[in-house]
Amino acid sequence: MSQKEDQGKLTQRADEFLQIFKKGAEFTQELMRENEKLRFQLVQMEEQNRLASCAAQALQEVENLKSQVAELEQEKMEIMQRIARVEAENIDFANRYVEIEGENNSLANLYIATYQLHSTLDFREVLQIISEIIINLIGGEEFALFLLDENTASLQAMVGEGVEIDQLPVCPVGEGTLGTVASTGESFYATTLDDVSSAYDAPLACIPLKIKDRVIGVLAVYKLFLQKKRFADIDYELFTLLAGHAATAIFASKLYSESERKLTTIQGFLDLLTK
Repeated sequence: MSQKEDQGKLTQRADEFLQIFKKGAEFTQELMRENEKLRFQLVQMEEQNRLASCAAQALQEVENLKSQVAELEQEKMEIMQRIARVEAENIDFANRYVEIEGENNSLANLYIATYQLHSTLDFREVLQIISEIIINLIGGEEFALFLLDENTASLQAMVGEGVEIDQLPVCPVGEGTLGTVASTGESFYATTLDDVSSAYDAPLACIPLKIKDRVIGVLAVYKLFLQKKRFADIDYELFTLLAGHAATAIFASKLYSESERKLTTIQGFLDLLTK
């Protein structure tokens, strides 16, 4: 084989090697591109996983926040309910304070009035003071005070307001509302104050005037100035206290009047004897 043929073969082999090397380089580049794509996809998947994890955490945090918000709303509702109860209690305390102040004022005024009541022994003046107390403290617009005549066992009207005393009939003890109160010694109060009756035996309240267990008369209230649905506790206390003081003052003034009459009679006899 000639030298020229050998060189041709070498050149051919070199070309073949270059082709093989070129294909290897191209394959390597293709592998690198594929590897780059895979790495990019991996990064994308990792980012997606990270975002998914973050989203899951965010959703969990949102659920936790919702739970906290619900708890706070429940606490807020409970606090508002407690505040409402406290406000209602404050209003109740304020109303009760006003009621107690009114009761204290009424009792203080009654004390002053009863002091005035016991400051005289004049029978007519005592009856007048009792009438003023009933008008100013009890708020009686129409009422009458009956005294017991033990000789006839009947009640006779002595003083009143808004009613004609002379037209009130004598009430036997044990008959009707007034007579029953006089015989039992127990007070009578109407269940409702809406219906006002002009009948003398249908009072809104009837209170016995007692000295211990002895009834000397009754107080009958037919109409009040104030429009009330029912009597309050303070009204019962005022009626009871007034009845006790009125009975004592009336009894003392009657004894004094009788003793004055007896003393006058005795003095008259003495004057006749000495002349």
